[in-house]
Amino acid sequence: MNGNKLKVVILTHGGANRLLELLAALEEIEIAGVYIETVTETPRNLMEKLKRSIRYDGYSATFKKFSAKFFGGANGGAEELKTVRESQKELEEAAEKLKIPVYRVENYHAEPAMNLLQKADADLGILYGTNIIKETVFSIPKRGSINIHQGLAPIYRGGPTVFWELYNNEQEIGITVHYVAPKVDTGDIILQKTLPLRYDFSRYGLNYENFLDDFRAALKEPSAQLTAEAVGLIAALKEPRTKQDTTVGKRYRLPTKAEKDALRRVLRRRQVERSE
Repeated sequence: MNGNKLKVVILTHGGANRLLELLAALEEIEIAGVYIETVTETPRNLMEKLKRSIRYDGYSATFKKFSAKFFGGANGGAEELKTVRESQKELEEAAEKLKIPVYRVENYHAEPAMNLLQKADADLGILYGTNIIKETVFSIPKRGSINIHQGLAPIYRGGPTVFWELYNNEQEIGITVHYVAPKVDTGDIILQKTLPLRYDFSRYGLNYENFLDDFRAALKEPSAQLTAEAVGLIAALKEPRTKQDTTVGKRYRLPTKAEKDALRRVLRRRQVERSE
């Protein structure tokens, strides 16, 4: 540690603006840099993209997506990428105001990015909205790295956020800050909190996609606050560490088109039950 300060680096794809504000307000924290990974999707050839799109979005959505790409028209993928780029730009501007250095890297696991992280000589890494990070990267900081996981680990590991909790009719969703381990979302837990999960049929009907978007947006503030609280505890050498029992719960993965359709049927059944 640099004097009495905990020197941290933040790895993110964007959206860490609020976390920067909270950490910058902590006198015991020094933010050595924000590292933004610019390539946020795994490179795939056309056939791989087609198969993946059919599996997760179905034939109709895939046809629309690729028709727009090759023949013009609305392209959801392009809009998502634009949103990510705008989020990254906003983060850069927020960091500049706080006089925090920003590094744009193509891939965290490439040699140039790893060299930058090693030069930072940080005590702690903070993963805040990234793809899976390998041990060669998350172990670079002296005290390892922590991750914010929007799920109640170990019951809900992996993701995506909220979908599977809604599918399983849970009444609450968890937020977990944990140390990073080689297996996804399995490291020692530092802090957790839960929030009520209530589906509003009067507002969303069966349009659960909009519900997921709104609920996930509402998780940004408590996620930033919980992460900052955990970092403050680590700086004071007072963080609790609870080993996860990974024999309970499971690692969830991206839902397929069939599973998305199943959730809509589940919600329709719940809606009918509520009206009886």
